[in-house]
Amino acid sequence: MTSSSGTRKLALEGTVNFRDLGGYPTNDGRHTAWGKIFRADGLHHLSDTDLEVLEGLGLSTVIDLRTADEVAAGAFPVDKLQVNFHHIPLMRSVGAPDDFTLTPGMLAATYLEMADTAASEMGSILALLSDGANLPAVFHCTAGKDRTGVTAALLLSVLGCPREVVVADYTLSHDAMMHLRERLATRYPSAREMIMAADDMFAAYASSIEGFLDYLAEHHGSVLGFAHHAGVTDAHIEALKDLLLVD
Repeated sequence: MTSSSGTRKLALEGTVNFRDLGGYPTNDGRHTAWGKIFRADGLHHLSDTDLEVLEGLGLSTVIDLRTADEVAAGAFPVDKLQVNFHHIPLMRSVGAPDDFTLTPGMLAATYLEMADTAASEMGSILALLSDGANLPAVFHCTAGKDRTGVTAALLLSVLGCPREVVVADYTLSHDAMMHLRERLATRYPSAREMIMAADDMFAAYASSIEGFLDYLAEHHGSVLGFAHHAGVTDAHIEALKDLLLVD
């Protein structure tokens, strides 16, 4: 199975937000290639059927953006499907759902914090993806929205996708978050009330990723300037475009 047909969301049993980043237009008239880069939520509840799908995609690399504690609690089953597994955390810890209930705007603020504290990690991710031997690849966090969202926004921007395309990709997580919220509430019934009250935590507001992009431009001149600050070289960028863009 491949996603070359242009299917954005992959229907997997163990995830709610596994998406192909193919088919997005760039400013030079090209498009991102299907079946090369995927973004996702947690990958530690994949079924055997899911793994067959990923094997059919030729998945080569999994980049886990979660904290060490999250990984320790469950990670991609490399014993069942051989991949190159990279743990590149973008945050040291994550807040509890009630943190987001008590502090409106906290989510968007964490995106700016990641730009300041995890720039080198973001650069490392793009460097990994610039090596064709690592493709197809998926990067993921727990919800596939926040840490995954800023990574996708950086990658798509570096590839030359217009800002409105980058923002639209981020907001696609909205519907998936409704499913994830209910799934988590069912899985952790003692925390159901807290989860259902944490609206900000499960939101995919355009303004959140727009604020991240504006912050990069304000502090580094442009998103590309931030990428260079993060250790992404011109050679990396050219390789990314050669690998991930098609006419």
